Amino acid sequence: MKSSNLGYPRIGEKREWKKTLESFWAGQIEETDFLAIMESIRLAHIRKQKEIGIDLIPVGDFTFYDHMLDTAVMFGLVPERFHHTGGEVPLSVYFSMARGSKDAPACEMTKWFNTNYHYIAPELNSRLRPRLIENKPLKAFQEAKAKLGIKGKPVLIGPYTFIKLSKGFDSKQLPALILLLLPLYEQVLQELEKEGAEWVQIDEPILVTSLAKEEMATIAFIYQKLNKAAPRLNIMLQTYFEAAEWYEELIELPVQGIGLDFTCSLEENSENILKFGFPSDKILAAGMIDGRNIWRADLAEKRKLIETIAAVVPEDRLWLQPSSSLIHLPITIKNEINLSPLLKHSLAFADEKLEEIVYLAKLFRGEIDQEDRYYQDNQQALRLLKNDASRYNHHVQKEQEKLKNERAERKSPYLVRKKRQKEVWELPILPTTTIGSFSQTAEVRKARQKLKKGEWIQPQYEQFIQQEIRKWIAIQEEIGLDVLVHGEFERTDMVEFFGEKLGGFAFTENGWVQSYGSRCFRPPIIYGDVEFLQPMTVKESVYAQSLTSKPVKGMLTGPVTILNWSFVRDDRPRQEVAEQIALALRKEVEILEAAGISMIQVDEPALLEGLPLKEEKKQEYLEWAVRMFRIVTSTVEDTTQIHTHMCYCDFSAYMHDISKMDADVISIETSRSHGEIIPVFEKETYDKGIGLGVYDIHSPRVPSVEEIAAIIEQSLQVLDVEQFWINPDCGLKTRGEEETIASLKNMVAAARLVRKRLDGKEPTVAEGRERNDSTKARK
Repeated sequence: MKSSNLGYPRIGEKREWKKTLESFWAGQIEETDFLAIMESIRLAHIRKQKEIGIDLIPVGDFTFYDHMLDTAVMFGLVPERFHHTGGEVPLSVYFSMARGSKDAPACEMTKWFNTNYHYIAPELNSRLRPRLIENKPLKAFQEAKAKLGIKGKPVLIGPYTFIKLSKGFDSKQLPALILLLLPLYEQVLQELEKEGAEWVQIDEPILVTSLAKEEMATIAFIYQKLNKAAPRLNIMLQTYFEAAEWYEELIELPVQGIGLDFTCSLEENSENILKFGFPSDKILAAGMIDGRNIWRADLAEKRKLIETIAAVVPEDRLWLQPSSSLIHLPITIKNEINLSPLLKHSLAFADEKLEEIVYLAKLFRGEIDQEDRYYQDNQQALRLLKNDASRYNHHVQKEQEKLKNERAERKSPYLVRKKRQKEVWELPILPTTTIGSFSQTAEVRKARQKLKKGEWIQPQYEQFIQQEIRKWIAIQEEIGLDVLVHGEFERTDMVEFFGEKLGGFAFTENGWVQSYGSRCFRPPIIYGDVEFLQPMTVKESVYAQSLTSKPVKGMLTGPVTILNWSFVRDDRPRQEVAEQIALALRKEVEILEAAGISMIQVDEPALLEGLPLKEEKKQEYLEWAVRMFRIVTSTVEDTTQIHTHMCYCDFSAYMHDISKMDADVISIETSRSHGEIIPVFEKETYDKGIGLGVYDIHSPRVPSVEEIAAIIEQSLQVLDVEQFWINPDCGLKTRGEEETIASLKNMVAAARLVRKRLDGKEPTVAEGRERNDSTKARK
């Protein structure tokens, strides 16, 4: 029995990866230094896995930004707007694809299955002619072998997953795209085989989604070709996040190993193996340890599960590994000094997960005894956590009991509320606003550190926050925004901030996880019942509203997003934990309303992130997730306008479910996906207020007035002007002050331009272009 890993966190114990990236982007280090530092980080990660004792170490899972982007670049799939003429893709183009540039919008960014990791979606079309520009898995294999003496397991995204997650083509083009890319994958494998690689891990998580059975014939064709191309190279076909949709067909594929997840889909995968067996000529890579949550594994339960599987699959044909790549976890618990001893002793981050894998493999190889200290320590930690009284709050549980018969509905239907809110607010058509946060400058971060270190007392910190609020209220008024926000300068992270003020949460010092690019966050730990303790946002919101006659939105993070962006206790159903969070947030909404804040935004960017990957399981999730939002917002008056925000989600597919949230106004992303959502409204009707994000906040580029006006006019072809709001596509926390102000000025100018056009006082953007072209032609 061997131990294996699927992928290791990139960011480094002290976020060295993130800091190196941002220093390079800021021009503080040269490209040669950047590459050297990244190499040292990459090799250190491989070396550490070897020291822990992992037998099959992944190589090629490291990236400068994103693994899907790496695959696109490897095959020369660079969109035309980036003006790449061929050959190896320079870092400038690579990062422009990820972040955008002055002349070219970035590629779309979206969620990796049902995780909080965002990937860059490749763009495929009939004009692109892919070719192997750089064999990245080969270079990673050669590097580990030459510099560390380690024969790694190269990792790459499988062809079917890569194509299915790409953009820019329709289903009719799928066969042609497969035939274009397959020879390149064959070349990658042939070069790995020639170099002496023994195993290659090909990730095909698309196989756990609800595929049509006919698709398995296409997948069989793909792997027949790949297996034949490099017959001496063993292919580990890796799935994760759910059970394989077509197990019987999967295990018959011409590969040498199959990787299955025995955490997210323990029952289904276990039943499949016991019912249908497993081929005697293949390796089973069993994902035994949870790669997405931070609780220690119950080694007694894992031992029994392995024994059950080993009754079908001989131990010498069994690999033990995490259920998925460990990029979804912090690196090590060893650097946490402020957690309670009981809680810290109950947690396992990436390194500790690998130690559990190695322990179990050694146990079944007969190298250690299950009565040893490591095993006993594990069992004692789990017992102490289970019996800890601080995790259970009877008052909260009684409140939950009362919710069972509550409908959680607003007092009046939307059309009644809309009329009353219009009378109260008297906003112009196409009202302008932002999503919530403003630039988190170095000064803001320093102030937070001073408070944390005791250099400032609370009144000093609050005075500083009020100073920032005053500054940005004045900036927003000068820009001309119609609905303002206080800027969220007191908040480190949109989930962490609320968790710190609620009961039942714990926090790490170094528990950083990558979300997208260099953006890292520290997910809170929900270890006990969640309880409202005191007002969380009222002071800053009321102060901001006192500075202006314009409406200022109160800003909350929604219950399902807090759930999905936290590490959640594993002894209670997730729905019950979300319900506790919703009850706590309802109290905050009621206090805000009583304090005079009558526009309240409850953000749910992760509501669809938690969707199950199987179609038959999605509706049940949507029903309770939507109910959680309504629990938070249903008790307010008709004149209180409830906003929400959702980003990088498949809004079009779930429009009717999202409408059931009954928010008065929703804002969603449009610009990063280049307006793909807009045509949907030609066929589908959304009957509430909606803001389609008119520019991409993840890019440093400042969009022009004409560019934004064009998006607004395109949207108005399918949306009623009375329902349309103008806003960026997400919060502005990560953007600099200068670019933020410039972009918002252009956004407001574009809204005013379109208002004048609607009054017949200005030509449309399209008409203006026609006039300019006509003038140039005459000249």
